[in-house]
Amino acid sequence: MKKKAEIDELRPEYDLKNLLKGGTRGKYAEQYRDGTNLVLLEPDVAKAFPNEKAVNDALKLVMKLKQVQEEAAKYSVE
Repeated sequence: MKKKAEIDELRPEYDLKNLLKGGTRGKYAEQYRDGTNLVLLEPDVAKAFPNEKAVNDALKLVMKLKQVQEEAAKYSVE
């Protein structure tokens, strides 16, 4: 079944060719990517964490353990 032709509500004085002239495709794509920090978890990892808070808590624990390990390395005798 074909859809009925949609009514063009754009005013005749707005010429799309002139409005879009000189536009740059993806002009803000890099800025958007920089502001986004989504990470795709592998399925087996995602099963281990019920929600984003659990993931964040686990990562914070890893960060803290790394910091403790680095501090302990300062005092180790070789």
